Amino acid sequence: MIIRRRDLLKAVGAAGLSGALPRIARAASDPAVYDLAGFGNARILHITDTHAQLLPVFFREPGVNLGIGTMQGQPPHLVGRAFLDRFRIRPGSADAYAFTCLGFEKSAARFGRLGGFAHLKTLIDRLRGEAKPNNSLLLDGGDLWQGSGLANAMRGADMVDAANLLGIEAMTGHWEFTYGEKTLRDNLSRFNGEFLAQNVFLTEEAAFNDTPAFDAASGRVFKPATIKQLGGHRVAVIGQAFPYVPIAHPKRFTPDWTFGIRDEELQKLVRSLRDVDRVDAVVLLSHNGMDVDLKLASRVSGIDVILGGHTHDAVPQPIAVSNAGGTTLVTNAGSNGKFLGVLDLELAKGKVRDVRYHLLPVFSELLKPDPAMEALIETMRAPYAAAYARKIATTNRLLYRRGNFNGTMDTLICDALRGAFDAEIALSPGFRWGTSVLPGQPVTMDDVLAETACTYPETYVQSMTGGQIKDILEDVCDNLFNPDPYYQQGGDMVRIGGLSYSCAPTESVGHRISDLTLEDGRPLEAGKSYKIAGWASVNEQKGAPVWDVFAEHLRAGVTSEVRRDSVTLKGVDGNPGLAG
Repeated sequence: MIIRRRDLLKAVGAAGLSGALPRIARAASDPAVYDLAGFGNARILHITDTHAQLLPVFFREPGVNLGIGTMQGQPPHLVGRAFLDRFRIRPGSADAYAFTCLGFEKSAARFGRLGGFAHLKTLIDRLRGEAKPNNSLLLDGGDLWQGSGLANAMRGADMVDAANLLGIEAMTGHWEFTYGEKTLRDNLSRFNGEFLAQNVFLTEEAAFNDTPAFDAASGRVFKPATIKQLGGHRVAVIGQAFPYVPIAHPKRFTPDWTFGIRDEELQKLVRSLRDVDRVDAVVLLSHNGMDVDLKLASRVSGIDVILGGHTHDAVPQPIAVSNAGGTTLVTNAGSNGKFLGVLDLELAKGKVRDVRYHLLPVFSELLKPDPAMEALIETMRAPYAAAYARKIATTNRLLYRRGNFNGTMDTLICDALRGAFDAEIALSPGFRWGTSVLPGQPVTMDDVLAETACTYPETYVQSMTGGQIKDILEDVCDNLFNPDPYYQQGGDMVRIGGLSYSCAPTESVGHRISDLTLEDGRPLEAGKSYKIAGWASVNEQKGAPVWDVFAEHLRAGVTSEVRRDSVTLKGVDGNPGLAG
């Protein structure tokens, strides 16, 4: 049985899915801030996209997160005041600071940093302690091992140790795959939990060569699902890894594996779990991205809740999606350790009777850090701490990345590339990871690596025609704004320096980019060649790592010149995914 529409009508009532958030003030020390009313007989805790940020961070949520077509005005494509209105959050509150970009600098000074594994552990232990013994489960949605200098230096091993101490019992992956198979398997051999991925299979050649896999008969590389006993009931957790790893990243990291959404295989797995294993609930631990999860939920029946990640969307309330078998709730739990999802279930024989969901901001100033986790982090960081803490520059304005188009941090990286290689134009990937730095704060090597640390950081210089540059922009733009979520295969728009352009997200493929103009005002000519600098190419490169190039640029004291390159948006007036 699955959760039926009549059950969901009850579950999505104001009491059930109100998206209740802790109401705090700057100096709050009320121990009840994170108290949740007791409910149900099973509690599932969910973090995702922490990107190896072991310490509390500043992270500005996007000011541009455009929804196109049927997704316009729908979560997760709401920002600023539209977001506050949709989820009934008071402007200027701690919740507004955690979930939106509004008044970010002022609110950051008032409410402080969020996240941090020592603070997460305190909160997780508290919430697990409130549940009856063996009635709780901690899941990680992927992008756990990558995103910091320490994780890059230790190839994710630091995050395995932190995950074990945190008590993560199952996870799926995305950037974890970019360490390559050997490192991935070495790390998983030390991980106390389970790595789940129903959608990763051997290539035909790898299967023919008897390459190791969890199930040689099906070709599945990893265990697809696990069944946990919670509250005296059987809960199935299915893993859904990022579907486009060999497209978004160099294929050399995973040459023997194929990925994909694979919703047909997923449907068969769900049916087997329901009909053969007789589970009472099915949870999908997904790294698809929220738009993909919303479509998948309409196509695959029998999943009660999707705990989603990848797009870094912090959505306080689950979205109910109808399908042929009933209704599925879709969630997404933000990034960088800023949030902890709490899914409380009332389980019965063969079904979920009722649901409560909270997405809790992890305010580091309200949570006493766990001593054991603090000690572990300090020990792991010790060999690198002095180098990472070294001041490189001071910024006089907010540096951030997150958003559909250039953030100020991305513009600085593009300036660094252009300056180092005397290039007319620079390209930087539309990565969503990367923390924020407040005005007046020192920019340290920790900060630089939080924007650049990955396993293919090499810079490059090459010649491209204006036509090729436009084609790249059109291709990435379609990847971001294709009305079919199954064709959205990566991050945000490629960041660009030395070039301005207009973008019409609602237009069809090949017709979204226009008015390409160089920094000196000359139009970009389709047949003319230009010198381009970039980094993180899917093709193997031999240039210096981008963090060295970026750090050297910052040492020259140019942060005061940071600006946003001009992207003129067309056809999106009134879109609530664009902050005013």
